[in-house]
Amino acid sequence: MPTVTDELERLYEEDFYAWTRAQARALRQLARTRPNVPVDWKHLVEEVEDLGRSELHAVQSLLEIIVEHLLKLLVSPAEDPRRGWMITVWRSRRELARRLTPSLRRRLARDLTVHWQAGREAARFALELHGEHGAAERLPERCPWTLAQLLDPDFWPHER
Repeated sequence: MPTVTDELERLYEEDFYAWTRAQARALRQLARTRPNVPVDWKHLVEEVEDLGRSELHAVQSLLEIIVEHLLKLLVSPAEDPRRGWMITVWRSRRELARRLTPSLRRRLARDLTVHWQAGREAARFALELHGEHGAAERLPERCPWTLAQLLDPDFWPHER
């Protein structure tokens, strides 16, 4: 029968983000018991939570980069930057796969519209900056892809 320690070890290995949330809750609960030990409970809890937030922000940023570059591949007529966009998507997907845990995947799925909009705004800005106003106008209003497609290393948008 697995012990609590075994379960925490498993959670740490399999879902670091969920582990940070669980540990922050446990530390808060322990701090309420006012143990007579020299621990800065407030800041310790904040630091553990920050570790989880940093991981969350990293995967959110990677997803937004993927969206941005897939959108540019979808609508831009430019030829030269295409390989660079594909490399960026490939690298971002690889790093996201390395960092993604079950709880982070659920967060990304839940907030996909938010990350879609952020990636779309970045794509629009980049396209307009390069004078591709027509391409920027062709950006879809709604996300045409599922999270699974965005993460799939073999998925690429249809040609322009």
